[in-house]
Amino acid sequence: MKRNKYLKTVGDIKDRGKIKWTALMLPEHVEMIREWYEKDEKVPKPDLNEYDLQLLQEEMDIALKRQCEVLIHSWKDGVIHEHRGMIEGIDARSRMLIYGDQAEKHRLPMDEVVSIVTVE
Repeated sequence: MKRNKYLKTVGDIKDRGKIKWTALMLPEHVEMIREWYEKDEKVPKPDLNEYDLQLLQEEMDIALKRQCEVLIHSWKDGVIHEHRGMIEGIDARSRMLIYGDQAEKHRLPMDEVVSIVTVE
């Protein structure tokens, strides 16, 4: 009977001891697990149809006219970001949404915006 030099018999159970744990913790495996978790946490880009885009445009126009505070959700690289402030303008040439408060202003690409909700 040929015996494997890496297996150690403890009672009726064969155990590989340290070899088992060092093989599981190789840097390549840890890196692959990190990448897998990152891919798993990403959100696919919301597919907005014509009706959704029309509603988004209407909400944007209402918020711009009323100068009320809004909650803007944008999607970038698989992550939904949340922005809060008042819409101060829309730059049609560069397709940017300008929002913020009295202290600071931010610019957000229109293609990243997925929803706008007025805060009351």
